[in-house]
Amino acid sequence: MRTILSAIISIFLFTGIIFGQAENPAKPEADAGSPQTFALEVPQGTPLPVVLDREVRIRKNGQPIHGKIAEPVYAFDKLVIPAGSEVTGSVTRISGVPALKRTMAALDSNFSPSRDIEVTFDQLVLPDERHIELHTEVSPASQGVLQFATAPEPKNDHKAKKQNAAVKVASEKIVEKKQEVNREWETAKKQVTAPGKIRRIERLFISEMPIHPQYIDVGTRLNAEILEGLDFGPEQLMPDKMRMIGMVPEAGSVIHALLKTPLSSATTEKGATVEAVMKEPLFTAGQLILPEGTLLKGSVLQVRPARRLHRNGQLRIVFHEVVPPNSAEQKVEASLEGVEAKNDQNLSLDSEGGAQAINPKTRYLTSGISVGIAAFSSEDLLNRTLDGASGYSVIGLAVGALVHSKGLAIGFGVYSASKSVYGNFLSRGHDVVYPKDTAMAIGFGSRVTAAPKDPPHI
Repeated sequence: MRTILSAIISIFLFTGIIFGQAENPAKPEADAGSPQTFALEVPQGTPLPVVLDREVRIRKNGQPIHGKIAEPVYAFDKLVIPAGSEVTGSVTRISGVPALKRTMAALDSNFSPSRDIEVTFDQLVLPDERHIELHTEVSPASQGVLQFATAPEPKNDHKAKKQNAAVKVASEKIVEKKQEVNREWETAKKQVTAPGKIRRIERLFISEMPIHPQYIDVGTRLNAEILEGLDFGPEQLMPDKMRMIGMVPEAGSVIHALLKTPLSSATTEKGATVEAVMKEPLFTAGQLILPEGTLLKGSVLQVRPARRLHRNGQLRIVFHEVVPPNSAEQKVEASLEGVEAKNDQNLSLDSEGGAQAINPKTRYLTSGISVGIAAFSSEDLLNRTLDGASGYSVIGLAVGALVHSKGLAIGFGVYSASKSVYGNFLSRGHDVVYPKDTAMAIGFGSRVTAAPKDPPHI
């Protein structure tokens, strides 16, 4: 009897253990709800975008220089360096001027040619008054703005009316992103006080004098590449905040990235690998999709170098993989929606992210003026002076004014006209060039599936 009772008790105890295990989650499942820790770090090699907020007259090594962070800097999913944070540094080197450069400048009545200047920034001051030591290598940044691709207006026909709804939504999102970028750019410009009209006139007058001081203008943009990473401590994220990391962004999503692979239509080959790094996180409905530091991999889809007869270069790139930090890569379709470019680059983007250098319309005017001056060359003092100035700048101006020779005047004029026509119509065109750290806007849901056929070479 006692044996039977012991057996019954053992059965009840064993059953209780089983049911208890069913009711209480196993330890691995409990760990699945634990937060995961990430290091908030701005890695070595990151370029801090700096805009000078004070004019600097170059005098000597060691003179102070001051600026502000032009765009927010992120680490993983957090803003760590707000736009407007202050940076301080100094002029570290003022180079001499080579004899040839000085001579050529003197021939143009410029006896104070510009010298190469090196600066560095050594301290970052955040809005909460925290001071962070910096070690940087400073280089000039593009003084341009982010230009967006512009799609042609759809025609009012049957095909346009059946345009895919998803494409319309994507286009609307890209327009919203463009407006957001424009607002950010305007905010960055407001961080510095532009010089007044009188000061601008003064500077213009000073710069035209034969002997004048050298300045670094307020508003000049620089890239301060950090030589040592900046650590902003750890961050803990709960699983519900991480569940969508690494997912493919929805069509129409646009991210900001910095190009890591320098590109040029003159040297880059079709099919070459392209890499860019996201400089801010991408969220969808409050969920983190791609953190800062996500790598984008792509390739050159189409390239054509500049050629003679002033035919300009073309370059088209696409991205087909995203690799978030500590996550598996994902296949995507993404193309260039915008690229940072200066106005004098005369860069044009089409609706599929392809870039081409375009010729300024002023080339017809300048060439026409040169040809007109040459056609009406005479021994008259005014014409001789114009011919000389158009052909050989200051030397030509002086010779044309002092030497009474119609043949010399005609020679100057013909030389000037020939140089203008050759430079604007016969010479090699301009290539599309994207330097390292070029800012880009990349849109997901690419419209490009294959490279368009290259036009026949002439």
